[in-house]
Amino acid sequence: MATKNLEDYDWRRSYARRLVLTDFIVISLTVALTQLVWFGFGFQSAFSTGADVSDPFSNFTGLYTVISISVVALWMLTLSVYGSRGDRIVGTGNTEYRVIFDVSWRLFGLLAIVAFLFRIDFSRGFFLISLPLGVVALVLSRVLWRRWLKAKRQNGAYSAQVLLVGSMDSVLHIARELGRFPEAGYHVVGACTASGMVADYLPGTNIPIAGNVELIGPAILATGADTIVITSSDELSADKIRELSWSLEPGRQHLVVAPSLTDIGGPRIHTRPVAGLPLIHVETPRYEGFKRYQKRIFDVVSSGLLLLVLSPVLIGIAMVVRLSTPGPVLFKQERIGLDGSRFFMLKFRSMVPNAEDLLKELVGDEQDAGNAMLFKMKDDPRITPIGKVLRRYSLDELPQLINVFRGDMSLIGPRPPLQREVDQYESHVHRRFLMKPGITGLWQVSGRSDLSWEDSVRLDLYYVENWSMVGDFVILLKTARAVLGSDGAY
Repeated sequence: MATKNLEDYDWRRSYARRLVLTDFIVISLTVALTQLVWFGFGFQSAFSTGADVSDPFSNFTGLYTVISISVVALWMLTLSVYGSRGDRIVGTGNTEYRVIFDVSWRLFGLLAIVAFLFRIDFSRGFFLISLPLGVVALVLSRVLWRRWLKAKRQNGAYSAQVLLVGSMDSVLHIARELGRFPEAGYHVVGACTASGMVADYLPGTNIPIAGNVELIGPAILATGADTIVITSSDELSADKIRELSWSLEPGRQHLVVAPSLTDIGGPRIHTRPVAGLPLIHVETPRYEGFKRYQKRIFDVVSSGLLLLVLSPVLIGIAMVVRLSTPGPVLFKQERIGLDGSRFFMLKFRSMVPNAEDLLKELVGDEQDAGNAMLFKMKDDPRITPIGKVLRRYSLDELPQLINVFRGDMSLIGPRPPLQREVDQYESHVHRRFLMKPGITGLWQVSGRSDLSWEDSVRLDLYYVENWSMVGDFVILLKTARAVLGSDGAY
């Protein structure tokens, strides 16, 4: 394990260098393409007109060549200064993309202010093209690199080599959660528990117990760990944790403290040092005021435009459903929405007309999805041939845009449940009704029908507790990939 760690020691710098190279290529091509489309290249113009090429300001496009080079240099510099390639944000989450957006907008805002103060006259179109084009290109390049990094991290490469320290229960919990998301870049190589015996393994895992909490130093050497995660502090006093942090090699080894907080989004968490204590403040979720109106405005505009653009598709599907099998075009089913209100959710009919009556005969059969609450079968005999195609690509759900437009649903939100599901809810699950149900959501982009009931609830509650417009946009992007992949759709 130690040999493998030595091989991966420089992965952070290696990956950062790759990002520097692709960022430079992307930004240079973007700015050069913008200038080529908008003006043509300055030096070509200078030669053709006989201008003095030693003076870049002797012709109009020569000025833009200097500006373009400056923009490339400043863009690269600000991306580095704001840590857009840091190992703590690359590979997972939305922070990497958010930093790119923030850096780019701030840079171009600063350039606009400088141009105004010094009365530099240049075309606004140059910046109006290069900024959005560059941001999109940068994000797409990072997406491609993230896919490559994710494949590497599935096998533990390009990841922090983690030693877990704490009680057996807390170590097991953190190990399972990190194992669920290897793309986050935390590969567990060992554990130290209160009464750990060397050569044992954590129950149900292949993670070795490298000793007890008194033998963290030898355990680091034995496992080759470069990151120590303290999962609980009951076994470690404040003095021991401080001494442990001092004993780590600066820049190479890292200390992480995992608080007993789960499924809480980053924007709700704020750390505030008070008298030497790193107090963690967790904001309670709020769903009133501008945030709710903001989401509703987005729903109305988006659903209205989609209904208009997709109207030919909707008409075509309606004709196919009507002509392929007898029965109505639309399927209406009562669902539970905001604050427990009832509404009729619309879908293109993908089953035989008496599907609800046949459900009673199928409930006793073995389900394929492994979900005790939701009835799902991969080869449900009630589904029509055209219905299989509609379900595979989620086309049967397009009429729900009408539900969104009239306010019953939202584009993104928790899954809309049936009354028989709600009757079996535990009390805490009712928090999902604080927001309108959605056509898509975390449940949709994380496996759909392949998820267990516990995972479905956890994802819905996480969305409700940590909603943001940025998160909604990310879910929309992931929805397109989930629909095309058709995983868990049946």
